[in-house]
Amino acid sequence: MSAAARGAWDEEFDFVVVGSGGGGMAAALTAADSGLSTVVEKGAMYGGTTGISGGGIWIPNNPTLKARGHDDSRESVRRYLDLLTENRVPGARLDAYVDQGPAAMELLEKSRWMRFFWVKGYADYHPEYDGGRPLGRSVEALPFDTRKLGEDEKHQRRNSLKGPLGLWITAKDYRNLAMVKRTWRGRWASVIAAWRVSSNMVRRRHMATGGRALVARMRMALKEAGVPVWLRSPMTELVTDAQGTVIGVVVTRDGKPVRVGARHGVLLATGGFDHNREMREKYLPEGGRDNHSAGAVENVGDGILAGRALGAALDFMDDAWWMPSVHHPSGATIPLVSERCIPPSVIVSSDGRRFTNESSPYVNFVHDQLEGGHTTAWFVMDAKARARYPFAQILPGMPFPKAFYENGTVHRADTVAGLARSIDVPADALTETVERFNGFARTGKDTDFGRGDSAYDRYYGDPTMKNPNLDELDKAPYYAIRIEVGDLGTKGGLVCDENGRVLREDGSAVAGLYATGNTSAAVMGNEYAGPGATIGPAIVFGYLAARHAAAVTRTGAGAAGGAP
Repeated sequence: MSAAARGAWDEEFDFVVVGSGGGGMAAALTAADSGLSTVVEKGAMYGGTTGISGGGIWIPNNPTLKARGHDDSRESVRRYLDLLTENRVPGARLDAYVDQGPAAMELLEKSRWMRFFWVKGYADYHPEYDGGRPLGRSVEALPFDTRKLGEDEKHQRRNSLKGPLGLWITAKDYRNLAMVKRTWRGRWASVIAAWRVSSNMVRRRHMATGGRALVARMRMALKEAGVPVWLRSPMTELVTDAQGTVIGVVVTRDGKPVRVGARHGVLLATGGFDHNREMREKYLPEGGRDNHSAGAVENVGDGILAGRALGAALDFMDDAWWMPSVHHPSGATIPLVSERCIPPSVIVSSDGRRFTNESSPYVNFVHDQLEGGHTTAWFVMDAKARARYPFAQILPGMPFPKAFYENGTVHRADTVAGLARSIDVPADALTETVERFNGFARTGKDTDFGRGDSAYDRYYGDPTMKNPNLDELDKAPYYAIRIEVGDLGTKGGLVCDENGRVLREDGSAVAGLYATGNTSAAVMGNEYAGPGATIGPAIVFGYLAARHAAAVTRTGAGAAGGAP
């Protein structure tokens, strides 16, 4: 593009945000606090992967936690993150996350729409580590009536967390409802659920929770701040000046190219390369290349590729926010979070044997699965488990739909040996595995993999058991469900500094270019600190990028001041 064309903007803003997930919206709100911004969204719906997620936010010492008396020392948080990241993440990035995270949340809460609650008891994913917290640090947006969005309601990305007849449940509600067949708290949760259904019908509310509530609240805050959101406007090009500074973008809008100038820079918040077949084949490990991603369908690596074309460095491209999943006959990917804590169940590989703690954090579970070459895995449970607990969005006691059997996802047999033959694993090995596990269930101690030792394991377990994650598999019929290597998005992306600036291989910054969320290399490294440790960093580094961009002084068309 010629120098003259670069100056011929169709639109111009102080700061351009590409992507409308949690990180992009947080950056836009931050920019709006000191200037003007616009959000450019590729899809017809806003919200990105945040909108279809559980919506947790892991930012230690945020205002909601402090209001509840949950005030960590900075040292404990850093020790925890140091142990998790194992020197793979620059200390300056971790410092910025820990030190500026509370300020990012304080800025969001300047809007009357942004309100949160602590998911008390939802443990950090490694509470046994120094600095880990068994009570957890995750917060969620308060439930929200999306009718308040007006015309924008129909453009909000949907997710699968909405129950029948408008039932809305938070993460805490789900934990209790999952025990509806087991505890009085679960039964009381079902009464509350029934009241919510009837209340919604009378009041005609459209209640959202989790990621949808977070995105809806952020959209309301953006509307109030006067920040425009362009839908169906995919970015096709980053525009640079003669010095290589990013000064704008080209997007396709209403079928036509639109040149958008960015006086203070561009933030890429376009997600990972979840649904890019070529990139999955090139970067992800064998066993994780098939696409069973729950990320937004628009996430095909656009921002990562655009940054790479300008010489940006990449990191963590061989990893993802892995999630063991079930492939629904409809084609949907169903993540397995609480299900892996069901007491009378084991997960085995093609040799009929366990290979890790089934109830461990999902990223760790799949890391063990991939590293051991256990790509084929089976979730084995008995009739008690099917009667007592929900599984893959199927209520307790409800039969698996016929389509699950027809496509080979679910197998059933009257004996463990018969089940083994059905899924083509050694019958003697599976029988021995179940007998050994039953012995652990009787003692309450899994001496092979420590299942149930961690507060994280126990969160979704059955509190009526000696060990919430252990019970005997002894009641026919027995079921085996094929487990796929799924993910919530990819971890790899553009290398960034503590201000979210995109860096080249030599460590220099690509002036005017920022990234956050899964477009950037994960600040969590190969690990996962706790519920919301994807959205938390996306918000913080979106905030930091916008703050840094606001401080940049442009001395002329295409010129950039500030640190190089």
